[in-house]
Amino acid sequence: MKIIFLSIIGVIVIFILFQSFVNMPINKTEQQKYTLIRQYKDFEIRFYPSATIATINSKAKTYNELSGPGFRKLAGYIFGGNEDKTKISMTSPVQMDINDSLSTMSFVMPSGYSKENLPKPNDSNVQIKNTAEEYIAVIRFGGYASDKDIKFYSDKLQNLLKENGISSFGNYRFLGYNPPFQFIGRRNEIIVEVEWKKNK
Repeated sequence: MKIIFLSIIGVIVIFILFQSFVNMPINKTEQQKYTLIRQYKDFEIRFYPSATIATINSKAKTYNELSGPGFRKLAGYIFGGNEDKTKISMTSPVQMDINDSLSTMSFVMPSGYSKENLPKPNDSNVQIKNTAEEYIAVIRFGGYASDKDIKFYSDKLQNLLKENGISSFGNYRFLGYNPPFQFIGRRNEIIVEVEWKKNK
């Protein structure tokens, strides 16, 4: 019994050390820059300046349908699938706009790149765009995301905004910050654009 207990403790320690090692390069990953405007109890308002993104369009209507194929196409681009065979650093978060008309998945490009100096994708499905600056409301949750989670937290954020008299517009979007092999400390967010200037 003692040997089994010690073995279990050993496995747990190894798992924690592995996750700590995995998290080291992840913590150094460049994240999309934003300014925190206001912190509420269960959500926050941020301002995002314009950013350059690589994005794909998809007919997918669920998280599972979009996440795998979308990630492969975008990862192919940044891992050398472009006219210069340039490898571009991964950033976070990965952005998804999942809806019944046309879904999208996007990688934010590192801050040293612009639409003008990024290499052309080999895959014509990958498009390079500049986003518009925006104020957004954000709610965070942990674990591995699912369509059920995305629906639950989208509804929760919608209700919180109504309770606080904040107007939103556009689709609710998903932000994922972690690779699939990271089990501990996962970060997911639901965001939606808000008319913040009218609520100051």
